[in-house]
Amino acid sequence: MNQVKTTPKDFFLWAGAMVTLYGSIIAFINLLFGYINYAFPDALNNYYYGNPYDSGISYWMAAFIVFGTAAVGLLRVIHKTIERDPSRADIWVRRWALYLTLFIAGITILGDLVVLLNTFLAGEDVTTRFLLKVAVVLLVAGGAFMHFLADLRGYWVAKPMRANSVTTAVALVGILAIVAGFFIVGTPWQARLYRFDVQKVNDLQNIQSQIVGYWQQKQKLPSQLSDLSDSLSYNTLPSDPQNGEQYAYKTTGALSFELCAGFNAPSQGTLQDNYPKYRLTTPAPMGGGKATPDNWQHAAGDVCFERTIDPERYPPYPATLKQ
Repeated sequence: MNQVKTTPKDFFLWAGAMVTLYGSIIAFINLLFGYINYAFPDALNNYYYGNPYDSGISYWMAAFIVFGTAAVGLLRVIHKTIERDPSRADIWVRRWALYLTLFIAGITILGDLVVLLNTFLAGEDVTTRFLLKVAVVLLVAGGAFMHFLADLRGYWVAKPMRANSVTTAVALVGILAIVAGFFIVGTPWQARLYRFDVQKVNDLQNIQSQIVGYWQQKQKLPSQLSDLSDSLSYNTLPSDPQNGEQYAYKTTGALSFELCAGFNAPSQGTLQDNYPKYRLTTPAPMGGGKATPDNWQHAAGDVCFERTIDPERYPPYPATLKQ
């Protein structure tokens, strides 16, 4: 029997299919990891998941959509080619691709089980978050191993109806994973509004810092924000990035003031209430002292933040420093 010749088209079709397939699987696993991190935050992890649109979920959604679509398209072309010419199922590049996939999936399964067993034997806390991640890797790698093992043995060719059912089920799981991302991250338009809100909070923090510095220099609050402008200073007075208007400010006492802004949505950092270590803080003064909680949580709409300067924490600058 003559060996079936592999053409350059066959080689690059299979190479592209495998690269995009592996990319889509990696993106899918990381996407599910992002959902697990969001649902089960780790108080010992320095990464803050209060802002889901800034937690990597959107990146893995995009990667999964792009790589997954490309993988499906290339595999369909390959399957159509094999249907027209069954001898293409015997080319060496197909066998290598399938065996390589089985090898990678098998190693992944073993590594996943090693991590699970090591965590258990080491007496570490086996949390729901950890078990879900182990389960995700095990199910995805196990599913890929069983699918390509069956493909290598010609099972899907002999059972086309089951092959179509599995393809439909996998497609539905992928679509549900993407849809779930929109419920967590929001639509691109919502994400943009959230980012406007984050920038507004950053601007208000900047302005607050300038107001405190102004008071330390002059022992009085600025009557209006334009008083903070100084051509010799590197600090700039930010404005609302959404409408370009100046933020609202008013003094409410000799040491107290309000900063106001209009927000598109409630704060996304709701986890701060459960994990105090993530709360925004006012840095300690240069002279020493502890940082204090500084709550910037907000509702949707116009919100004013009341602030009072503590002269002991932010003492006036000595006269020699003002000269």
